[in-house]
Amino acid sequence: MTHTNLTIFHPAVFVLLGIPGLEAYHIWLSIPFCLMYITAVLGNSILIVVIVTEHNLHGPMYFFLSMLAITDILLSTTTVPKALAIFWFHAHDIAFDACVTQVFFVHVMFVGESAILLAMAFDRFVAICAPLRYTAVLTWPIVGRIALAIVTRSFCIIFPVIFLLKRLPFCRTNIIPHSYCEHIGVARLACADITVNIWYGFSVPIVMVILDVILIAVSYSLILQAVFRLPSRDARHKALSTCGSHLCVILMFYVPSFFTLLTHRFGRNIPRQVHILLANLYVVVPPMLNPIVYGVKTKQIREGVAHRFFDMKTWCCASPLG
Repeated sequence: MTHTNLTIFHPAVFVLLGIPGLEAYHIWLSIPFCLMYITAVLGNSILIVVIVTEHNLHGPMYFFLSMLAITDILLSTTTVPKALAIFWFHAHDIAFDACVTQVFFVHVMFVGESAILLAMAFDRFVAICAPLRYTAVLTWPIVGRIALAIVTRSFCIIFPVIFLLKRLPFCRTNIIPHSYCEHIGVARLACADITVNIWYGFSVPIVMVILDVILIAVSYSLILQAVFRLPSRDARHKALSTCGSHLCVILMFYVPSFFTLLTHRFGRNIPRQVHILLANLYVVVPPMLNPIVYGVKTKQIREGVAHRFFDMKTWCCASPLG
């Protein structure tokens, strides 16, 4: 019998390389990443403040929108600061537990955002297809249960991933060719059978997200049927405009995510740095654009932002230091 001379170890740290092949451009890449991250955090923070402080925005639709904004902040904050630390300070090391925590939050935010978009589609479905029953269907206790279901589902789907990673033995390397930790990327470093990791990490979250997509598509097909039955052109335009921003956000979330997934799965000829660059853009571009889309296309939010800034300007001018 031959014995392989492999030392099983549980790494104290992993080494994140950033974007392999583009090390010479890390500083230049960090500039747009940093600007997009700042825009995402500021935009979503302003959105949350406006929704909390403006009483006319205290409704189910805007409650779900504030959940979406919180999710976007967490998703980008989980990944981008570490990537910037790699680009700027060559801080490649990340503790094993910190890596697993990053894996958990990245995947929880992804599954959670999909569920929030489904809840928002349900909100629009009730508002347009059954407007007279809107306040009876989407009461605050029901909205609270939906929010709790979103958080619980996301947690329960992704929590087993922690144990799937912690059970693995490592014997080859602790170097991850990425700028942040993700489940399969870490699992592939193990010197053990990772079939369960691949099956669970790929199939279960994706199946849940595809189910969300199907339900969102059904909701909007019913919404469109209801809209085109409206007798007035103005009424149809008003109904469609209330869904426009949500449809834009849906497309910005699902199109890049499925494109990234398909290129990662089937794009064997695509260079690795392109995959990693797309993965980095995915965690920062939709969070940056979501508050902009809602700010531009939703009148109540535009008015709320203008009101907040007008109050701030008035306070600054009235203060002794102004």
